[in-house]
Amino acid sequence: MPIISMSLNEKMVDDLDKIQNEMGFSGRSEVIRAGIRMLISDMREKETLIGRLKGVLLLIHEHVAEDFVNSTKHKFLDIIYTQLHNRLKDDKCLELFILDGEAERAKQLIQLFQKNEDIEYAKLLVT
Repeated sequence: MPIISMSLNEKMVDDLDKIQNEMGFSGRSEVIRAGIRMLISDMREKETLIGRLKGVLLLIHEHVAEDFVNSTKHKFLDIIYTQLHNRLKDDKCLELFILDGEAERAKQLIQLFQKNEDIEYAKLLVT
């Protein structure tokens, strides 16, 4: 099996260790492999989306990402039917986007959010 190296900030290392201990993984590599498998599965699921879709995009992000979320949102008003914003504890925010539009645009939107390091969680649920 090839060996790769990666850089993580301290919070991610702490979270990684917590997941390892709580879920009983044998090591950090096992946790990372499980996370990669989940990401691959999510990508394959999105690849099957074609045509028009209706769905919900759920985001949890640091408050510092608010400007990024808003500027991104304005680029996708053609598929965003409505948005709900809620301020959570610990300077985090929850965004709920109701989407109605072309699947390709929805895929572009979620990819932008998933690439941003201040977005902790991004999940597209399709009806």
